[in-house]
Amino acid sequence: MVYYEEGAIMGNYEIRKMTTEDYDKVKELWYMIPGFAIRSIDDSYEGIEKFLKRNPGTSVVAYEGDKLLGSILCGHDGRRGCLYHVCVHPDHRLKGIGRSMVVWAMNALKDEGINKVSLIAFTKNDIGNAFWNKIGWTKREDLNYYDFTLNTENIVRFNSVE
Repeated sequence: MVYYEEGAIMGNYEIRKMTTEDYDKVKELWYMIPGFAIRSIDDSYEGIEKFLKRNPGTSVVAYEGDKLLGSILCGHDGRRGCLYHVCVHPDHRLKGIGRSMVVWAMNALKDEGINKVSLIAFTKNDIGNAFWNKIGWTKREDLNYYDFTLNTENIVRFNSVE
C-alpha cells in the first residue's frame, strides 16, 4: 500500500525520492547548518551514491521550484529503518516540511515491510530534539548507544555553531 505520492505537492513545495542528481544541493544544505556533522567518506558523492543504491526508494528531498528546502537519508537493513541527516533549510523551518518528509520516508519504509524506525540526534541539537518530541517520537532512556570506527580516514567535520 502506498501512503505517499511520488512528486506530491505539499503547499508550495514538492516532496520526492532523493537521487544522486540532488547531491550537490543536499551537500550545500548540510554545510550551511550549524552543528551538522559530515563524514569525509560516508557523505562524499560516492558514499551517498552507494547508500542510495542500497536504499533506492526511501531517501527524500523537498523542493520549491529548483530550491532545495530539505532532505533525509533513509534506509533499512531489512528489519529496522533509520533516518540520517534530517535537515530543513533554516529559512524554511516550522512550515511542515520536516514532518512531511519524515512521513514520506516512514511510509516508504512501511511499503518495504519495515515496522520500526530509529534515529540519532546530538544531545546539543535543541532544534532537532524539539522537533522529534513534537511529532511524537520517543526518546529512549533504557539503552546506551555505542559505536566503533572501522575506518579512521572517515573524518567527521562539524559545522561551526554560530
